[in-house]
Amino acid sequence: MVNKDHGWGKSFEVLVFVYWLACGTSYRVVSEAFDIPRTTCHDMIHRVSKAIQGVFRKLIHFPDMEELGEIGAGFQQLSGCPAFTKVAGSIDGCHVRIVPPGQFAVDYFNRKLFHSVQFQAICNHKGCFLDVVVGFPGCVHDARVLRSSPYYVHQLYPPPGWYLIGDTIQDTHAWLSPFAC
Repeated sequence: MVNKDHGWGKSFEVLVFVYWLACGTSYRVVSEAFDIPRTTCHDMIHRVSKAIQGVFRKLIHFPDMEELGEIGAGFQQLSGCPAFTKVAGSIDGCHVRIVPPGQFAVDYFNRKLFHSVQFQAICNHKGCFLDVVVGFPGCVHDARVLRSSPYYVHQLYPPPGWYLIGDTIQDTHAWLSPFAC
């Protein structure tokens, strides 16, 4: 594939990509919205996606032991409680609204009564992502997303003696440690 530069610039390509993500629509609709050829729209979206994939693990990764100490200290400072010095991150999930896929729309209909995909993230004390899991259909329970996530299945994080904090998920709250201050 020949990589053609149409002169719109990187900022415009990112704008087209974000619009495509936000609207969950076809290349045809995006190309009409920006008045660009459909093939150019396709190329821009794939170019930005490839660039994001190239830097993803450099930006979103589990911390080393030195960074872990900073994260624990950050959670302690935020909470004002010394019990939070061993918190390695905060975990939560949310539903990202989507246009339902035709054939499997019922699988994406969630308990909040709209179509979505699940997004689960672990963040540090500054709100920076340490891990993300995206793509489970909206009808899937948060506990199943958690139990299926690579960090949980392979026990990748947190290291022994450290904890994640988050809201309670029925049948899986045993992995969260209660803190009493």
